[in-house]
Formats: sequence, structure tokens, C-alpha cells
Amino acid sequence: MLIFFACLVGLLGAVLFYASTKSDSCQFSRSIHISAPPEKIFPLIDDPRAMNEWNPFVKADPNIKLSYSGPASGVGAANDFDGNNKVGAGRAEIVESAPWSKVVVALRMDRPMKCENRVEFTIVPNGNGSDVTWAMSGKQPFIGKLFSVFVNTEKMVSSAFETGLADLKARAEA
Repeated sequence: MLIFFACLVGLLGAVLFYASTKSDSCQFSRSIHISAPPEKIFPLIDDPRAMNEWNPFVKADPNIKLSYSGPASGVGAANDFDGNNKVGAGRAEIVESAPWSKVVVALRMDRPMKCENRVEFTIVPNGNGSDVTWAMSGKQPFIGKLFSVFVNTEKMVSSAFETGLADLKARAEA
């Protein structure tokens, strides 16, 4: 029995040590080509209500509670959200808005773990449409590092970005 506990403590120590060696920051991004001009895509990102129509994180909870504040779009436009365990709770506020080319959102998560991230959407004209990139970066707290030992967070977040960008594409091209 003592050997079992010693092995268990050793394994736990190894997992915690491995988690501590992971990066203190995280960064994810995905891009898509949309057959629409930036002028048609930008309002779907720069307005929190419009964005929440295609945002896969909001769609993950049909009973999510959303409240909006500030202007309808652009800098200061914000929404607070409180959802299930897949969504969590927090606030998303536009902190930078450059018409037709970029929207930056400060994302504060209160639950399931506290963190602050920078979310950036860039729209670049390309041929008969636009290339749209959805990127997120931020500091990764220890609990996030530990979580990433067991769950591929890059795959999880990036797959949600891909789903959201596909929905954005469908809406912008309609």
C-alpha cells in the first residue's frame, strides 16, 4: 500500500512539474477566405449582437444569458455573458476598431477559469473577396497549463474558430 501511495505521489508530482514547464502564454488563430468585400464582413464582427449570431462559443449554450452595454458597435461596445460549463462567464469588449480592416476585443473570463485574452479579427482584401483571421492570445495561468496536459486546447479552440469563421462566411456571402 505504501508503494502505491509513493507511486501516486510521484505521478502527481511529475504531472505538476510537466505542467509548470508549459508556456506562460497561449496563442491560437485560424483564417478563411470569404467571397465578400471587407465592408460586408466588418459589421458582422464590429457589433457584438451581430457577432453573437455566428459566435460558436455563444451558440454552445442555447440558454446563455447575454447583456450588452456601450455603443451598438465599435470601441466600447461590450457584452457580458453567463453560460453553461462549455461557455463560462465573462465580458467581451471592443477596444480597437479600424473600419473594414480590424476589430480587437478584450476578453475577460471569470469562469471556468479566470484569464484575460486579446482577440483580434483582421480583414484583408484578396482578389474577389477577403481573408479573415481570428486570433486570440493571452497569459496562461497554471490551471490552464495543467488543463492542457490532459486536453489539446489548441485543437479545441481552433476547431471552434473554424466553425465560427465558416458561419461568418455563410452569413457574409448570403
